[in-house]
Parts: sequence; C-alpha cells; structure tokens
Amino acid sequence: MSDALPALDASRIRLVMLDSGGANLGSVQAAFARLGVEAPVTSDAQRIRAATHVLLPGVGAAGPAMARLRANGLDRLIPTLTQPLMGICVGMQLLFEHSVEGDVECLGLLPGRVERLPESPGIRVPHMGWNRLQVASAETAAHPLMAGLDGRHAYFVHSYAYRGSANALATSTHGQPFTAIAAHGHVMGAQCHPERSAATGARLLHNFLSL
Repeated sequence: MSDALPALDASRIRLVMLDSGGANLGSVQAAFARLGVEAPVTSDAQRIRAATHVLLPGVGAAGPAMARLRANGLDRLIPTLTQPLMGICVGMQLLFEHSVEGDVECLGLLPGRVERLPESPGIRVPHMGWNRLQVASAETAAHPLMAGLDGRHAYFVHSYAYRGSANALATSTHGQPFTAIAAHGHVMGAQCHPERSAATGARLLHNFLSL
C-alpha cells in the first residue's frame, strides 16, 4: 500500500488541541504540521466551539489529566461538543466512564472502564513498541477513520487500556486483545501514538482531519 496521502485543504480545517497537560504536545503539533495543518493548544471555550476538529492528547496518568481538565473547565465543555473529537493515548482513556488508574471518573463519552493490562510470562507492562492494528469487524472496516489502517503497525506506550469490545474499530494484542481504535458518533479514540507511528500515524491523523 502506498503511503502517499492526498493533500488536505488546510483552509477549511480549524483544528485545536485541548490543554490536557500532556508532555507530547510538541510532537503531536509537528505530526499535524507535516500534514500542513496547524494545531494550537487551547482551553478557550469559544475557540474550541469554533473548531472543525478537536484533539484530546495525553501522556502520563488519567488522574492528573482529568484534574487538569476539571481545573480549566474542559470536563464540562467536552461533552457538549459536536464536531469530530479524538483522544489519543491517555486522551482516549479519558473518553471512557472510569479508569482504574487512580480510580478516577472520566468523561463518560464512551461506555466502559479502562483497566490495567494483565502481565503474564513474556508479557511485560507497560506495553511499549510497535503492534499490529486489526480491524474489529467487516462493518467497522468501512469506518472512514480506519481507511488504509487494517493490518498496519502503530507505536504504543501504555499500561492501561479499554479491553472491552463496544465501539471498537480496531484491536491490538499484548498478551490479550485491547481496543486500539474506538469510535461512537463524533467521538473517537486511538490508544496508539500517531505522532510516533510514522506513515500509519500520518494516515490516522489524515483520516481524522478528512471527516
């Protein structure tokens, strides 16, 4: 499969990244810049509502990230948004109802509970490295976020994940399967790090911006 992506019409895209305090903001901005799209970080409600696409990044732990969202009022704003919204890594985990990491209530935009990945002989946690994305079903393969992604490898760094199947578009396996990409309506999440996933990550971000 060719890694060439059609050019995006950047003039129609008003992307913002939510201020979740993640340490990966610069690298995510650089990934979008390679697609010709600016990705300013903001917690300004008016600017967020005016955006065409909203990204919830995250590196670290669910508890501090949710505390940051509550401190700047984004925990109340995010559930009211209607444009395409995607969380990545911890940002994806915050979309669910609860995380056992810190026993924290999350945004509740996706049903389910984020749990620690199980360890077993030969399976270390955190899960770090490249892993294969496998489409969850023939139906989810047709979702526009999944265009060109089935069977490709993405980069992961995480100890927690949603291990259920509700709203899963793609799974990966680290000892046991977990949801790698999820979507319900305008709300989407990617457990991998697209900014560190080379051509696979560029395609995922391109698919998101094409919605």
